[in-house]
Amino acid sequence: MLGAGMHVDLRGRNALVTGAARGLGAAITRRLTEAGAMVWAADVRERELKELARELGAEGRAVQPLLFDIRETEQVAAAVEDVWRASGNLEILVNNAAVDVGKPVRHLSPEEADLVISTNLLGPIHLCLENYRRMIEQGGGHIINILSTSAKRTWTEAGPYAASKTGLRAFTHTLFKEAQRDCLGIAVTGIITGGMRTPFVLDRLPQADPSKLQDPDIVADTVMYALSVPAGSVVGELVIVPRNEPTWP
Repeated sequence: MLGAGMHVDLRGRNALVTGAARGLGAAITRRLTEAGAMVWAADVRERELKELARELGAEGRAVQPLLFDIRETEQVAAAVEDVWRASGNLEILVNNAAVDVGKPVRHLSPEEADLVISTNLLGPIHLCLENYRRMIEQGGGHIINILSTSAKRTWTEAGPYAASKTGLRAFTHTLFKEAQRDCLGIAVTGIITGGMRTPFVLDRLPQADPSKLQDPDIVADTVMYALSVPAGSVVGELVIVPRNEPTWP
């Protein structure tokens, strides 16, 4: 894994990770705290979030659970305000939280489509809006949006999910270009991931073969790689998939 030979010093840095309670979000939170960052771990799963915070806290790592729903703009604004007021700054934002409803379009309800789009697309956009302006004022930061192979090639029963991830990829590219204009100290990275051995996949697709899925720690290592690039350069987009990934390219 990349992490085995990579040393990223994030001591004194503050990070916000969404969808942090389990799966990839928990793996990213662990990697960031290992590197010395103070992580605000956000999720709607209160019990799992507190368990993660207790586990990492017992290891002497700096993590603060943050319970809010990224679909709710008022909750996003209040949570981000709390983070910046308490920390004084925020150098790293990882938009990882995502949901899916695996149904054919003809069987989808408007509520199910809204759940996926509001969580996967509007939620990250709201978090970017709240933090990007502040990052400009502080003169730098790094925004990482977790994408999906569905942003490049979709499949059946993935209409809203593919639409949300394709939209987030387009937004990420736009933000990258605007950061070049607004503040060269701000890096923007999109990470396109393939299937992982996480509850997001295994709970929804119990028939999935775990041997054909990648460890979320490997994807978390790509986040660390993006953060390791020296100032003046940036990983704009990175693809990390299992070698037998069926949805790529």
